[in-house]
Amino acid sequence: MTVRGANHERRSLVVALLATLPAVASSLALLAASTYAPLLRALLVAGVILAWVCGGFLVERQLVRALQSISNVLGALRDGDFSVRAHRRGRDDAVDRVFAEINAFAGTLTRQRTGASEVSALLTKVIAEVDVAVFAFDRDLRLKLINRAAEHLFDPSAMPRLGSHASELGLHSFLEGPTPRMVELPAGSGHGQWELRRNRFRLGGLPHELLVLSDLRRVLREEERQAWQRIIRVIGHEINNSLAPIHSIASDLQLALRAPPGERHADFEQDLARGLAIIDRRSESLGRCMASYARLAKLPPPRLAPVEVNVWVRRVVDLEQRMPIRLSAGPLLTIQGDGDQLDQLLINLVRNGVEAATETGGGVEVTWRKVGRQLEVLIKDEGRGVADTRNLFVPFFTTKANGTGIGLVLSRQICEAHHGTLTLESRNDRPGAVARLLLPLS
Repeated sequence: MTVRGANHERRSLVVALLATLPAVASSLALLAASTYAPLLRALLVAGVILAWVCGGFLVERQLVRALQSISNVLGALRDGDFSVRAHRRGRDDAVDRVFAEINAFAGTLTRQRTGASEVSALLTKVIAEVDVAVFAFDRDLRLKLINRAAEHLFDPSAMPRLGSHASELGLHSFLEGPTPRMVELPAGSGHGQWELRRNRFRLGGLPHELLVLSDLRRVLREEERQAWQRIIRVIGHEINNSLAPIHSIASDLQLALRAPPGERHADFEQDLARGLAIIDRRSESLGRCMASYARLAKLPPPRLAPVEVNVWVRRVVDLEQRMPIRLSAGPLLTIQGDGDQLDQLLINLVRNGVEAATETGGGVEVTWRKVGRQLEVLIKDEGRGVADTRNLFVPFFTTKANGTGIGLVLSRQICEAHHGTLTLESRNDRPGAVARLLLPLS
């Protein structure tokens, strides 16, 4: 009997019959050799053959039923119905263990789908509530997702619909070019400066583009408002410090001048000269303050040329005459910069370090090194350190008696014009502060 080409059920039946065929044949042979009456022998032979065939069908039935249960559960899982489970018979056999593993697998899928659904729901709510505009486009640049903030960029009568092409929304150019960058939205959309960020993700195995637009107007307005508050507070403080003594001394001198010449006290002329000298000094101080502000506001762009770091640092260090500066020379490097502006930058930093070290009798050390593709210049002093870094770079803020509060601000502005960074912080190894200047090597 051949079983090639038959289905699994037929093959199972044939295998069961073939497996029991030797026993059946032996039984039939014994019956044929027995001395039973012919009718009884015929009935026994028929019974053995019937039992053989029924047993084969019963084995096939049990096997097919187990496979059908497995098939039903797997089909339900494929269709997304994770509530279907295989019915276990409570026997410790191979089929029951397969049922147990399938049920456990279904439970794992249920938990994973529940977690994924919760995460997806949370992500949907977050995207809907964030105050940045979020768009998602498929590889054909068709809109697949848009949040509430993005919808507010468009006129209600021209609300974008899912499936719209990016060119229809005026966003086609945003899906090309560098990112992040500043952009202006098309006419009819939100006005002002927006920051564009773009990234790719895959959904359903297909590439998609995620476009995020952040409105910088509120941030810029808040930063501008805080900057104006700081400038007005510091300038007002400086003006009041000058105008208050000027007003007081002028009032006293006016009262003295109103008295008849014969009634004026003997030190009148000395008081007059002293008062006018104070007024002159305070007026000069106020003038320096305004001149420093004008200088800060009118800093020209740097004229770049090769600057040898070794020559530059040594030149500035040699200008300081109040105390000897310890110079720890670094590698021979050359940067592109404006020599005059870099001199002013480093002079301010060295001067601050010397003034801080003078108060404590400490010293100042200047060194430089190469960090990646940047030049790092360190000015370390042994002063009192930096108590509060919040106002270090606020224009006109100073803790010095005769300071203008412009040196660090001007230094940072020069540094940033050279695409560098400037920080000032307390030292970790000993009392004092360290000014850290980073400038690009190319």
